[in-house]
Amino acid sequence: MSIWIDFLGAEIRYVDTPTFGRVRIAEAGRDNPEALFLMHGIGGHIEAYSKNVVTLGKHFHVIAFDFVGHGLSEKKTDIEYPPQNYAEQLKELMDVLGIGKAHISGESLGGMVAAHFAIKYPERTMRVILNTTGGIPIASEKGRQDLIDLANLTQANVGKPPSFESILGRMRWLIYEGNWDLLTEELVESRLAIYTQPDFQKSAPLVFARLNKAKDGDTMPDMVDLERIEAETLLLWTTHNPIHDVAAAELALPRLRKGKMYVMRKDCGHWPQYESPDEFDAIVVKYLNTGDV
Repeated sequence: MSIWIDFLGAEIRYVDTPTFGRVRIAEAGRDNPEALFLMHGIGGHIEAYSKNVVTLGKHFHVIAFDFVGHGLSEKKTDIEYPPQNYAEQLKELMDVLGIGKAHISGESLGGMVAAHFAIKYPERTMRVILNTTGGIPIASEKGRQDLIDLANLTQANVGKPPSFESILGRMRWLIYEGNWDLLTEELVESRLAIYTQPDFQKSAPLVFARLNKAKDGDTMPDMVDLERIEAETLLLWTTHNPIHDVAAAELALPRLRKGKMYVMRKDCGHWPQYESPDEFDAIVVKYLNTGDV
């Protein structure tokens, strides 16, 4: 199915923020009383949630958005790109949209952003879903090698014209090999179209610089102080998540004051929202409505 058939019923538009400029959003369910923000991983964009926005929009006012420096949002070269800055972007977006409090869900980098936001702005945070999140200790040698592999994949293509093959290789890192049939030509071409834009080529070294720091062991600035999250929080995990395996999530769970954990039943990698959208959406709706899974 086409990405844009998946998005039928959602509105794709741009919102201006004071500090981070133009932000692209995908929005659905605007009349629903509770808002839900969906945030992608490093180098990602709203298409990562193409299979979820409309379905979740039947229950919540859903907003997926491109981080600054990503997707079709503004590409700034005069700022740094730590998770804390993306959390400020989320806060400004909520302000512009007139949303006082919201559920916050993020995948990978987006999970780190969700956690940093919940710590700094607890009064604006409802329930939190950390979906295959970064910002927690790696628990295995395989996880450390996964991080090195991702950084090397990224670094090998910085400063070079992206190609279909290089994009496909990086996206295969995201998705469990049993689900590689989901990597359609359209999905890869959509990311290639974004990555080949001149403004993205300028911001990409800044965006991806944190991967090289993490590969070299400098992870402390981005680590999440899970103990400081006051909100109810779900660790939504997968059996084949790279870098942070199930053991890493199990070690993180006791650090949450009000934490729960769910491991996807279907074999998935780093993109459970795309690899098993029906299961993902059902868990999100149940958790945000009841606090249980």
